[in-house]
Amino acid sequence: MNATPVVQHHLAQNASGNIKELSTSAIYNLLSPCIVPAHSPRARFSNWSRTFHCSPLIVFEPSNLEQCRLIFQLAQREHRTVRIVGEGLSPSDLACTSDFMLRTTRMNKLRVVDPEKQFVVCDGGIRLEDLERELATHQLALRNLGSISMQAMGGVITTATHGTGIEFKVLGDDVLSLSLLLADGTLVYCSRYENEDLFKATLCGMGSTGLVVSVQIRVEPAFRLRESQETRPFDEILDNLDDIVHQAQHVRLWWYPQNKSVRVCSADRTVEPERPESSSKSSITTFLTHHLVELFLFLARFWPLLAYYIARYVAWMESAPKVVVGESGSILRADCRFAQHTTEWAIPYEHAKACLLHLREWLETEPYSPNGTYPNFPIELRFSAPDDIWLSPAFGRRTCWIGIIQFKPYGLPVRYQELFRRFEVIMTSFEGRPHWAKPHHLGPSQLHKLYPHFDDFVRVVERVDPMGMLRNENVRRHIFGERGPATDPRVFKLHKAPYNPALSP
Repeated sequence: MNATPVVQHHLAQNASGNIKELSTSAIYNLLSPCIVPAHSPRARFSNWSRTFHCSPLIVFEPSNLEQCRLIFQLAQREHRTVRIVGEGLSPSDLACTSDFMLRTTRMNKLRVVDPEKQFVVCDGGIRLEDLERELATHQLALRNLGSISMQAMGGVITTATHGTGIEFKVLGDDVLSLSLLLADGTLVYCSRYENEDLFKATLCGMGSTGLVVSVQIRVEPAFRLRESQETRPFDEILDNLDDIVHQAQHVRLWWYPQNKSVRVCSADRTVEPERPESSSKSSITTFLTHHLVELFLFLARFWPLLAYYIARYVAWMESAPKVVVGESGSILRADCRFAQHTTEWAIPYEHAKACLLHLREWLETEPYSPNGTYPNFPIELRFSAPDDIWLSPAFGRRTCWIGIIQFKPYGLPVRYQELFRRFEVIMTSFEGRPHWAKPHHLGPSQLHKLYPHFDDFVRVVERVDPMGMLRNENVRRHIFGERGPATDPRVFKLHKAPYNPALSP
């Protein structure tokens, strides 16, 4: 399908005069409507799970392209970096900065809808849940979704956000074209047919190639999904994994190692009428598996063994077979329960069985090892088709995504670092690639081996942003290999440990 060029009428305004001729004070005056006051809570940033925090020098909330150009010009003059941030869902420090922060929350419109050609054009700052609602009024929907829809579109496509379905690629693969504001203030258009290298670098570019101003993305007629859920023994899942993964269009597995069971969620498109879960049953379940569980998780901070029994309790509470029919988004999204630390890795699908066996052996001994931790629940498994996006963890291979979590009851700190590090060692032994929005410890030497186009990506970034204006601490650490206290993984933690070179990539 040839990409229709991004509709440009809403981007056609040119800068009033030559920005470079404006004085710095004039730029500040022009930007005053979009500068968040220093006394405002919005002048400080915390990600959704409140695992990373920062106090940027200035937070900007522009509402149009020209304000973004002014911000970039100001950053160049003052030798500042600019971190582009949507909704701040990344559970790592990917959105954090000590310099300028550009929040895209006010650039959030659906601009063009073309039901006949099945595409829409939207701002990069639009939240997925808002886009979903607007698409529904046109009887349209996105083809696939991740677990949550609070993210901004720009964040979704620049971190290779994925859903599940062995025949479905990451969400960014549905992007037909982009308009991108480069560090020098140039607005460029890219697609698979124009500026292809910039296009493939931007899709999963962590915001380091430019500001995603608008996105042309493929949609389809709105559809319903019929999801069946059942709990099966882990060994049975392992013996029949390939059949299970292919038994429906969208298959997600929730593994409860403590209970030796797996919750299988399988969803297919259907014309059946909606069949939602009973509201009374849902409210009771919410109390028993949310509020009560969060209290138990809080107590497990003092009696760690309790975490094992909490997991068994939740697995039992959710073990009954269930069938639900609903609009696509309501089925594809998942409940993340509470604030959490999380990490996720993408391994070749062909390694999934061997990897799961290795994980089971590790999890059976982890709580009893030195500095061991009782892992939380569940371990999530999702699946996706190979794509050609340069830094997508699913580049060139069918993929099994495996994610683990440690909940933060009532937002309180919990142990997780050693658990995640040991998990990471196992994942890398199976050719695992990290989810870019989530914490990991890989640097350019390891990433170069995992991604055939890693060097191509770096070359594009250096070409479009030679001064590194769009590279925050996370990008400098993982992509460019910078080491030291300024880029240490814990630089944006509230409870900081001393700088440890061993924790840097």
